[in-house]
Amino acid sequence: MLIISELNVKLEEEDKVILDGVNLSIAKGSVHAIMGPNGSGKSTLSYVLAGRNGYEVLKGSVEFDGRNLLELEPEERAASGLFLAFQYPVEIPGVGNMTFLRTAYNAQRKARGEEEISASDFLRNVRSKAKELNIDDGLLKRPVNFGFSGGEKKRNEILHMSVLEPSLCILDETDSGLDVDAMRQVAKGVNSLRGPDRAILVITHYQRLLNYIDPDVVHIMVGGKIIRTGGPELAREVEENGYADLIREVA
Repeated sequence: MLIISELNVKLEEEDKVILDGVNLSIAKGSVHAIMGPNGSGKSTLSYVLAGRNGYEVLKGSVEFDGRNLLELEPEERAASGLFLAFQYPVEIPGVGNMTFLRTAYNAQRKARGEEEISASDFLRNVRSKAKELNIDDGLLKRPVNFGFSGGEKKRNEILHMSVLEPSLCILDETDSGLDVDAMRQVAKGVNSLRGPDRAILVITHYQRLLNYIDPDVVHIMVGGKIIRTGGPELAREVEENGYADLIREVA
């Protein structure tokens, strides 16, 4: 589904290389996790995949479902099935959560040549998804993320992901700032999306989220490149020993 080859990327405003030869392959139906210390390039990778401005690809390629992802505009990437859940979800005052979500949903359907869904059918769908994620109906009527707690923002991101049903879900440090109960709820929502036609990439500093989202593959990223790949036991090793030993191995 996703094949990244020798990806080199720099931050334009600082003329600084952030990703230095990233290689990563994610198959349908699998859950991958990327761990690493601050400044290792984890979030940059998610931003580049989503098409965020401010980054320049120096070399390398990204293939997503047989298409050159780097040639697509951000909205085209979303319509093709890529979803990024942000570490810090954006507040949009004055725009209702339900209105925003229905607009996004129908925009993606239109891009795929499908008919727009009716308001009543959409409402039933969203309420069903919200109930599964333990989200109160009142949250749907408020402006997008405005006045939400940290846990509410993250659950709202997972609700959007659940409704839009992307084929590739990227979670950029979704566990940041969450207490245990909120993290369990978010993880429950993520786990409900696991399936043979969908891949999930979880980006995190810590192993704790992976206690609830059991990944198939764990990657360690340091200095803009993936230095080691293994199973769930690799995350536990990092939790126990930190990154220092792994960094020394490749130094």
